[in-house]
Amino acid sequence: MKEKIISYFEIDKLNTTVKREFLAGFTTFISMAYILFVNPTVLGASGMDEGAVFTATALASALGCILMGIFAKYPIATAPALGINAFFAYSVCVGMGVPWETALAGVFVASLIFILITIFKLRELIIDAIPADLKFAISGGIGLFIAFLGLSEGGIIVSNESTLVALGPLNVGSTWLTIFGLVITAIMMVRRVPGGIFIGMTATTILGLVTGLIDVPTKIISGAPSLKPTFLVALKHVGDINSLQLWVVVLTFLLVTFFDTAGTLVGLANQAGFMKDNKMPRVGKALAADSTAMLAGSLLGTSPVGAYVESSAGIAVGGRSGLTAVTTGLFFIVGLFFSPLLSVVTSQVTAPALIVVGVLMAQSLSQIKWKEMEIAIPSFLILLGMPLTYSISDGIALGFIFYPITMIAAKRGKEVSPIMYALFFVFVGFMWILNAS
Repeated sequence: MKEKIISYFEIDKLNTTVKREFLAGFTTFISMAYILFVNPTVLGASGMDEGAVFTATALASALGCILMGIFAKYPIATAPALGINAFFAYSVCVGMGVPWETALAGVFVASLIFILITIFKLRELIIDAIPADLKFAISGGIGLFIAFLGLSEGGIIVSNESTLVALGPLNVGSTWLTIFGLVITAIMMVRRVPGGIFIGMTATTILGLVTGLIDVPTKIISGAPSLKPTFLVALKHVGDINSLQLWVVVLTFLLVTFFDTAGTLVGLANQAGFMKDNKMPRVGKALAADSTAMLAGSLLGTSPVGAYVESSAGIAVGGRSGLTAVTTGLFFIVGLFFSPLLSVVTSQVTAPALIVVGVLMAQSLSQIKWKEMEIAIPSFLILLGMPLTYSISDGIALGFIFYPITMIAAKRGKEVSPIMYALFFVFVGFMWILNAS
């Protein structure tokens, strides 16, 4: 069996070992295991059953990782993406008043479209057409949005009638719990300790339990929570997608997941040295694995699944083959049996993780050509638009609308691809419909 594994994943060819791949897979898992607890908390704001979301998150993540490892043979893990889950819960369900059942149906429809455009290789064409600078801006903008959400949820930033936002009260124990977690997580990340985010969450939880800021759970291990509250709900509510507003939601799920995953895949492939002639080998298979996991996730009961930047932790310790991703997927299955810990993972515990993930995603901003104003203006609008409008989709729309305008003004209109001009009109219509509905 070991020889078959070595042969299938080309372990020797990639100059790695089974042991190293297993360690890399475990490192990736502990670096992103927080999603098991963060996702139920975020989606819980929409009214979804947190236990069911926990199980759906674990299963969708495991499936995506295993498919990515076996078919695309990349050491890249997948899970419900941060940012788009916030859009699902706070923008669609809370902001627009859309029932979570209908929003989940929107994810299902978007995943079907995803699969179709993947089969016809349209995703690859679009990825090639989007300027690299805007891809970097999208990734960085989502990072700022996630960090802003973490600062808010942790009590470090609060609303203010005079200044819109302000520093939160520092005489509240829960706020200091968030600060403690951020300090520990920052130290772990600076010291490059594998699983630094997870360690920070664990330390914050322990301090919360000791100080009484977090209630002690009655048990740690139990059977996986039932999927019944969310299982196949998306399928039953597809008929609810019957208005322009809801089709805009579907389009947003499609676009945001598309660009987030595409940017992450390219970035990780660069880190691992897989890029050849500025193209990613087997990108079609990687996108197919991602699309299938997103479809399965919607049926199980979770927001869109995408590639995870925390895969860089596994790659950093030597993970180079699909065995790394498969190992990560198996650990997600093991994680199913720790659902009682949900009660101790409060917003103060998850907030530092959100902030630090924001930092990781913002690193892409260094690659934007800031000295070229025709590039800088649309990139900046994407970057700043996401957190300030509290909407990922609005930020993307602002940048994609301004990009052709600034490029034409710079007499570089011929450098803009027809697809980008088409997206200009798509997003103008998108903004109009979104605000008219």
